[in-house]
Amino acid sequence: MANVKTETNVVPIRAPAAAKRVCDKKWGADVMAQNYCMVPSLLLRAQRRLGLSAQQLALIIHLCDFWWYDDKLPWPKKETLAERLGLTEKQIQRIVRALEERGYLQRIRRTTRHGQTSNGYDLSGLAEKLQELAPEFAEAKAAKRNVERRGGIAPAARKAHKTAG
Repeated sequence: MANVKTETNVVPIRAPAAAKRVCDKKWGADVMAQNYCMVPSLLLRAQRRLGLSAQQLALIIHLCDFWWYDDKLPWPKKETLAERLGLTEKQIQRIVRALEERGYLQRIRRTTRHGQTSNGYDLSGLAEKLQELAPEFAEAKAAKRNVERRGGIAPAARKAHKTAG
């Protein structure tokens, strides 16, 4: 199916056929037919560096599942998040507050003519932090590749590594 522009100038991204087949093989076509969300691998790799607990990371992943468009914030109800994670709404509030204190998340109050509705959740602080960490992780990955090459670290690099350590 060709990409079709929507009224909001967002072009839906279609997974390449090969990637879809790989995912179908890994997870099963019936599973993949239930949709998926995109989570940067760096978020998972940097969990410890970011100081994220397992519950905080799980909440972020669930928010990602509601974050369909870059220009529209996810806005699930606390009740929905609590139900999905097997937590209470109060626990969800505490986790959100902790993520806010770190600057990873910002609650955006949403109202209708009938009053307050579910909050929007802005993850741009977390995205910015991941962007800051990306070069460091890329450098570490490149260094690991160099170390894993046949012959290990080049002699000059080995000597510099020993004197630095």
